[in-house]
Amino acid sequence: MVAVEIDTASNASTKTGILTPDEMAEENAPKLKGTQQFVTFAIGAEEYAVDIMQVREIQAWTEVTILPNQPHYMRGVLNLRGIIVPIFDLRCRFDQGETEATSIHVVVIIAVGDRIIGILVDRVSDILTIDGSEIRAVPDLDDSGESDHIIGLVTAGERMVALLDTGSLFRHEIMETELDDADDPAALQA
Repeated sequence: MVAVEIDTASNASTKTGILTPDEMAEENAPKLKGTQQFVTFAIGAEEYAVDIMQVREIQAWTEVTILPNQPHYMRGVLNLRGIIVPIFDLRCRFDQGETEATSIHVVVIIAVGDRIIGILVDRVSDILTIDGSEIRAVPDLDDSGESDHIIGLVTAGERMVALLDTGSLFRHEIMETELDDADDPAALQA
């Protein structure tokens, strides 16, 4: 942490090692340049968003093929026009219990790195156009690391929307294991 102290006599600044609250917020704020669009969706009353450039499609919930020995928040896989896509229950991923999926639930198909995955959500809300200056840093409340999955927070009207970092939320090594199992025909028969 670095603070800038202004010498009022000479207008020279010196580094003291302490940041003011405004400087801390600026230093910790997500770095997003210009405007960007996000697809928003809900899990219960909470709203989340992902970069619209990650979204490949949105579809109604359909039953999936369950695979053995997967993380508790992975619902299974589905065949999307010849591509095996792992489906993750976002409510379960956030330790809020398993979603009782019905025909009104939605799967948002997104690209995470070079992988395609689906996330099960309650509903898709809308598309937000956000300027980088509108994004606020996530308060650092504990050392659990759970806020590492959130890029920042933005206010949209009366609602607060959390911008998700899908790269950290769905770690590469977990996706690697799931997709390797999904490509194994014996795993699909179980």
